[in-house]
Amino acid sequence: MLVVGAGQMGGGIAQVVAASGRRVSLHDPYPGAVERGLAAIEKSLKRLAEKGGADPENTMDRIEPAPHLVAADLMIEAITEDAGAKEDVFRRADEVLPAEAVLASNTSSIPITSLAAVTTRPDRVVGMHFFNPVPVLKLVEVIRGLETSDETAAAIVRLAEELGKVPAEARDFPGFVSNRILMPFLNEAAYALMEGVAEPEAIDRIATLGFAHPLGPLALADLIGLDTCVAIMEVLHEGFGDPKFAPCPLLRQYVQAGRLGRKSGRGFYEYA
Repeated sequence: MLVVGAGQMGGGIAQVVAASGRRVSLHDPYPGAVERGLAAIEKSLKRLAEKGGADPENTMDRIEPAPHLVAADLMIEAITEDAGAKEDVFRRADEVLPAEAVLASNTSSIPITSLAAVTTRPDRVVGMHFFNPVPVLKLVEVIRGLETSDETAAAIVRLAEELGKVPAEARDFPGFVSNRILMPFLNEAAYALMEGVAEPEAIDRIATLGFAHPLGPLALADLIGLDTCVAIMEVLHEGFGDPKFAPCPLLRQYVQAGRLGRKSGRGFYEYA
C-alpha cells in the first residue's frame, strides 16, 4: 500500500495501516516531511503502547519511506486540501501504479469525480475519508464518484473494517455528509465570536456541556486547521452557490495572520 502525504492525516493513515500488519510506503515530496511524519508516528505509537497498544518497533518496521511514487495495489492520497495538487498526484499515480490498482483520496470536500477524471481508471477512484486523529477515531467516510464501481467501493469498505474502522458510504456531493453538516456549525461559532456574543471558552463550553460534544467547535476548528476549514468551506460555497457556506470573515483573517490552529501554535486558542 502507498500513502501520499506524511502530515497529520497521512501519517495517521500510515500508522493505522501498519498497525493492522500491512506494509506501507509513505511518500511526501516536501523535504523532511516523511522524516517528521515518521517521528510523529513513533511518538503516537509510544503513547498508545503505554495504554496497552501494539509494540511501536514492530509497527514502525512495516512503514517504508518512499522518495517517489511507487507501485502498489492501493494508493491513499492525503495531501493538502487543494484540488490542483491532488489532481497532479492522481495523474502521476495513474502512470505509476498498476492498471488494477485503486486510487483513493482522503479529501474532506474535493469532488472524487474530478479526481477520477484526470485518470484512465475512473471506476477505480474512490474517496476514503478518515477523521482526525486517525488512530483514535473509528469513522471512515467512503465516497463513490460518478463512475466508481461497486467492486471498488466494496473493497474500500472491507479494508476500512479490516483496519478496525467503521465505514459509512456517501455520494459525491460537495462536503459529502460530514463536512456539509460540520462546517456550518464551526462557521456559526466563529460568527458568534466575531459578533461578540461570547468568548471562545464559553462558546465551546456550551457545546461540550450542553450538546455533549467531546470538543467545542472552536477547539475542533483549531484541531482541523483553520486554513483547512476555510478551504473546505470555499468548496462548499462554490459547489452549492449558497452564501450560508461562505467562510466567516474572522476565519479568513486568522488564516491571513498565520493563526492556523494547533499546527501553528495559535488559532482561537494558544498552544504550547
